[in-house]
Amino acid sequence: MSLRKASIIIVLVLLIDQISKVYIKTNFVLGEFVEVFSWFKILFIENEGAAWGTKISDIIPFVSDEAGKLSLTIFRLIAICGIGYWLYSSIKNGGTKTLIWAQALIFAGALGNIIDSVFYGLIFDESYGQVATLFSDNPYSSLFHGRVVDMLYFPLIDTFWPEWVPWLGGKSLRFFEPVFNIADTAISTGVGILLVFNKKAFPSEE
Repeated sequence: MSLRKASIIIVLVLLIDQISKVYIKTNFVLGEFVEVFSWFKILFIENEGAAWGTKISDIIPFVSDEAGKLSLTIFRLIAICGIGYWLYSSIKNGGTKTLIWAQALIFAGALGNIIDSVFYGLIFDESYGQVATLFSDNPYSSLFHGRVVDMLYFPLIDTFWPEWVPWLGGKSLRFFEPVFNIADTAISTGVGILLVFNKKAFPSEE
């Protein structure tokens, strides 16, 4: 696959990701949701951490939330440079189409979330109790301290554990609980391609 085709994949994913995030941010109050189906909702939340909302300050207690957020954003920037180099190297060295597809999706997804982390705190105001304004005169944070916008929620199972189940009886049972976005979907799809089609992505030399 050529660099041009990989770039088209990246641009398309980024456009869909950022358009969906800006739409949610400028039309939903934080916590607001729309039920599309019983098993699929558009639910607006913001993620200040990494996967599953994990913060560096949760792991290292003496690190402040602000310092943890900045460290996470810098780590993401370094990681995206590494992924970009890996993608470019694969294209230059004639990597398989499967590999480059996966790399392009991972790169686009990572870049989509980095845009939130780097710029959203600077261009949006708060979403607590109000619909945010794009290019606000009163931004909610600063450069490198933005929060990632998530909105895709699939509570495929939303019920309660049977009373007879030890320790869990009567408690909420919900699957699938995480809320994510298009960028996360692209990253997961890219990783899934590498895992499922590993032999096609990395064919062994005869």
